[in-house]
Amino acid sequence: MSGQDDMSVEKRLVEADDEMGLADDRVNISAQPFSLLSYGFVREYGVLALVEKDRPVLVKRSDTALEPLLEARRFIGQSATIRETSAREFQALTAKIYAEGDLSETAETALGGQEDLSALASNLPRTSDLLSGEEDAPVIRLINGILQEAIRTRASDIHIEPYETRLAVRFRIDGALRDMLSLSERLAPVLVSRVKVMAQLDIAKKRVPQDGRFSLNLGERSVDVRVSTLPSQYGERLVMRILEKDSAGFDLESLGMSEDEQAAFADSLRKPNGIILVTGPTGAGKTTTLYAALSDLNDGSRNILTIEDPVEYALDGIGQTQVNNRVGMSFAAGLRAILRQDPDVVMVGEIRDPETAEIAVQASLTGHLVLSTVHTNSSIAAITRLRDMGVEPFLLASTVTAIVAQRLVRRLCPTCKIPHAPTSQELLDLGLAPNKSYSLYTAKGCDLCLDIGYIGRLGLYEIAVMDDTLRAMIHDGAREIDMTQHAFKARQTLLQSGADHVVSGLTSVEEVLRVCRAKGLEG
Repeated sequence: MSGQDDMSVEKRLVEADDEMGLADDRVNISAQPFSLLSYGFVREYGVLALVEKDRPVLVKRSDTALEPLLEARRFIGQSATIRETSAREFQALTAKIYAEGDLSETAETALGGQEDLSALASNLPRTSDLLSGEEDAPVIRLINGILQEAIRTRASDIHIEPYETRLAVRFRIDGALRDMLSLSERLAPVLVSRVKVMAQLDIAKKRVPQDGRFSLNLGERSVDVRVSTLPSQYGERLVMRILEKDSAGFDLESLGMSEDEQAAFADSLRKPNGIILVTGPTGAGKTTTLYAALSDLNDGSRNILTIEDPVEYALDGIGQTQVNNRVGMSFAAGLRAILRQDPDVVMVGEIRDPETAEIAVQASLTGHLVLSTVHTNSSIAAITRLRDMGVEPFLLASTVTAIVAQRLVRRLCPTCKIPHAPTSQELLDLGLAPNKSYSLYTAKGCDLCLDIGYIGRLGLYEIAVMDDTLRAMIHDGAREIDMTQHAFKARQTLLQSGADHVVSGLTSVEEVLRVCRAKGLEG
């Protein structure tokens, strides 16, 4: 647009202000609360209204015409400063502003005066954009509000749980569940039916578990939602796992390992064959670690194939297959098929049965690098677990190259964490020297962290790297405690990794002891 055109637009806007009595000296912000334009109008016409320093500002896209600006001025009823921005910046700003919703108000609106919402379940359209205001059915608005609030609060899971007299909505934020809403129990079947429609599940089947997934947009943010239903006494329980595609960057540096741990892990990945195991309970971040390892290996020179249950994130350049037990595609069957596809690197989501363990061992013996997970409490316990599955000790000794055990702890909110003088028992539990002075921190809670006291998570790691002595101990069937003592003579255990984070002020004593055994109980 030329300078002359800019002058004519500004002149026309000033004239419009005079016609409507909106001269700057008559604006009273406090007397006339400011209102946002509807998201549909903003998206279609490229005009965004906001307040800066108690003054209204209209942000327009570079291609926005005069008429939408006039309409926006007319709608807000105040004179406003005009600011132009690029289409990309405009979209990012719009998504940020309109993602700031109030879940309780959304729920209140959805419930207001509706005596019977069950009729809505039979004809619920699917939404292409979560922020779009085109669909006004109360249940749709409520589900959209729940999803929107979950993404805004960084929740990893949404739990919708029916009970006799209420419907509970809980979010898992940084690994801990938190109550968000308590609704009428009559909404349970309608909410579940709505989510089933979105995930393309059978709404008529209410007595069997079902799994599905759907994708949605939150402005410019792309999100996958994995859905699981489970019959219960008062209806179907629903859990939605939120997987945000845009934030799914996987690399070894972002895992939070120490320099020594990262170097040891990366060195194991450079070996041409063998088995690398990641252990820990559900929700410990094992899949993220495996994805980071695959991304590090994915340089275009290797054929990398996976068998997962389910595939959580799509990795470009890597062949990913999902377990489907209904058609006989188990981990073992998928692994057998993968080995006929000329792979260099194979990732098995979990070794959970003797057959899968045996095939994984054979794959490593025939020149493949195999990555997988095992559910055990420590790294060395994975050896015991595989022996219990029937894998011969001499095969384990010659194939396993490294075992990573990990946990996730919540990170203290940097804004509100408060100093805490450790007790002698806490120092003993963490294995810290009692004759030294430490300045530790504990959680308090503020607006930034939603009054939780924690914001985000960080990993604790221990890595057992096979050497000749440890291989001999595995071959000879040594006790787990003896192997542990040798493996961590010069390396950190999970508890020691956690103690370092506590001393650094990144997390609290309570968080580390929640996921790790106390020093006096180790071994």
